[in-house]
Amino acid sequence: MELALAASGGGEADRTLLEPLCAAAQSAWLSRLREGVTAEDCGEALPCAAAFTAAADLAAGEGGAASFSAGDISVKLSGGRDRAAQAESLRQAAERLMEPFVRAAGLWVRGVKG
Repeated sequence: MELALAASGGGEADRTLLEPLCAAAQSAWLSRLREGVTAEDCGEALPCAAAFTAAADLAAGEGGAASFSAGDISVKLSGGRDRAAQAESLRQAAERLMEPFVRAAGLWVRGVKG
């Protein structure tokens, strides 16, 4: 929760909105875990990715920080970027963190004859 607040650049007023956004983001990440992978296997990547996703959702609606760092991950936006670009940067950081643990996002079709 604190990481999401820092990543979003929000204040205490955003805490009420970020709490359910974090919970929803964590549920979404858990639903994408590869077979046999548990939340514990993800270590700190899961809460960080959930926080980044929640911050992206907030940024898409309200804006947020121009830059922030969390451990080895750093997200910096140039002054001319808009909220959509900030949200996309946060989502990409979350995807990179969770890449070893989750199924790929997107549509996959198997067994369809062309």
